[in-house]
Amino acid sequence: MSATATRLRRVAAVATAAVAVTACGGAVLLPPSVSSNDRGVGPVVESMRRTISDPNAIVPSRSVQESTLIGASSTSPLDILVVGGGATGCGVALDAATRGLRVGLVEREDFSSGTSSRSTKLIHGGVRYLEKAVFNLDYGQLKLVFHALEERKQVIENAPHLCHALPCMTPCFNWFEVVYYWMGLKMYDLVAGHHILHLSRYYSVQESIELFPTLARKGKDKSLRGTVVYYDGQMNDSRLNVGLACSAALAGAAVLNHAEVVSFLKDEGSERIIGAKIRDNLSGQEFETYAEVVVNAAGPFCDSVRKMANKDAQPMICPSSGVHVVLPDYYSPEGMGLIVPKTKDGRVVFMLPWLGRTVAGTTDSNTSITALPEPHEDEIQFILDAICDYLNVKVRRTDVLSAWSGIRPLAMDPTAKNTESISRDHVVCEDFPGLVTITGGKWTTYRSMAEDAVNAAIKSGKLSPRNECITGNLRLVGGDGWESSSFTVLAQQYVRMKKTHGGKVVPGVMDTASAKHLSHAYGTLAERVATIAQNETLGKRLAHGYPYLEAEVAYCARNEYCESAIDFIARRSRLAFLDTDAAGRALPRIIEILAKEHNWDRSRQKQEMQKAREFLETFKSSKNARFHDGKH
Repeated sequence: MSATATRLRRVAAVATAAVAVTACGGAVLLPPSVSSNDRGVGPVVESMRRTISDPNAIVPSRSVQESTLIGASSTSPLDILVVGGGATGCGVALDAATRGLRVGLVEREDFSSGTSSRSTKLIHGGVRYLEKAVFNLDYGQLKLVFHALEERKQVIENAPHLCHALPCMTPCFNWFEVVYYWMGLKMYDLVAGHHILHLSRYYSVQESIELFPTLARKGKDKSLRGTVVYYDGQMNDSRLNVGLACSAALAGAAVLNHAEVVSFLKDEGSERIIGAKIRDNLSGQEFETYAEVVVNAAGPFCDSVRKMANKDAQPMICPSSGVHVVLPDYYSPEGMGLIVPKTKDGRVVFMLPWLGRTVAGTTDSNTSITALPEPHEDEIQFILDAICDYLNVKVRRTDVLSAWSGIRPLAMDPTAKNTESISRDHVVCEDFPGLVTITGGKWTTYRSMAEDAVNAAIKSGKLSPRNECITGNLRLVGGDGWESSSFTVLAQQYVRMKKTHGGKVVPGVMDTASAKHLSHAYGTLAERVATIAQNETLGKRLAHGYPYLEAEVAYCARNEYCESAIDFIARRSRLAFLDTDAAGRALPRIIEILAKEHNWDRSRQKQEMQKAREFLETFKSSKNARFHDGKH
């Protein structure tokens, strides 16, 4: 039998299995945690939902949150203390708080300062997992796809202002590829079932060029035969992460960024972990916080946290580097992504429209663990080479506006007897009493990962939650009541600033671009930002060509725990990721506004400028990178 026939038979075999399982509801493939979506009803839970969705609700200040952590004594401990403020850690805090547990969270840097802000920006169901399931007839991989597709839909529904469906185009340069990708992506639709975003379909060459004008009609010695388009989700990752942190705070969790665990507190008799000594990295103050259980959600740094508990702890993280580059918007049309299904070394590269620019990536290579990973020039060049063969425009290194590297914490169960099961799935373990570790996984499944971690913490600490998990159907802050047309209210009712002409005060228009940006970034809270812009003379744009307003700096300082210039340019706005040089030019004004909000002296302002510039140096734009331009 030919290799081609074998591949197609495998596709058909797995498709048949998918049909059979789907016909039975697909339940046998889903972990028990997913079935919790409709749990948790009652007046207390509904009151909490209303608090999170209230556009006028105010998150507790950072000082109040710190006081709560300081007040968690040995006689009145927290139920759960979370270490790590990425997607998983903030997801754990939200899950536990909405179950009625007393929760604290500390993050050494800022919410989403690590891996969670450096993703491909996709909420994906796992097309590559499905391909592995086909080739290996692997039931486990198929199970991952079912689970991810359900979680994908929930993430989008829980934060509709920050997430949306995105069509992704797969070019086909021979008729076998047309059949192969069409069948595979139709199976992806089938496995998604009622969680499907939109149906995939084939487009002719002419239709494809109309949809994606920069797509090349000819590859290397091949002509385009058409494309297959399927749908996955796209997000603004760090703003989603900040939304999780703020939602957790509104639900009662004491979340504290720029605070790190220095050491663990242990029971003298049993050696069980009963809390942690914490340092506030802004003030230098150290204090003790007691908790029944500590959840380690430190991502790539979870082994460092585990070694605080046991210096002989075996590593469970296999770090992998993923590099992305940002290019001008003309590389891809608005609303359509492109997939390079197989590069020279067999990898997959995405090229996606994102926040008015084009993001391309990613790589996958072994790396060391560092707080500020930097992309290597050969990795940037690899991405540019990969997309070059599929486009009819010259791909130039000088077009790179920003490039960054993130560390994926690929997980390995330390209690396993062998090391063969390094996985993209997550691992939950308690290899030291009182310390539950959750690591691995991906953005798409952060919610179910958090649920699994909270379940493990409840078991470890013999905790008594008020209700079961409700996060499967819980709109995050800014999401409830938001509609895609909400920006029109901002455009019609608000002005960015008031201008004086000849002694008369006249309104300065809230342009459509700014209104759309505010609506998508802040959801139903956007009117609060617009009010600051209108009433406090903070309506100017921070950077030419970008919709970010001065008012956002003030708003984020007051309502989103924005404590540094880096917090704003990297996580509250995405300017550092979109255009490193524009972020640098905006720094003086950003620091000026933050200084007023936080009462910084001159010395602190100089420190902020220095730290921010050093941070931006790790984003290898064409202007701050040292490279030999070669063929590009």
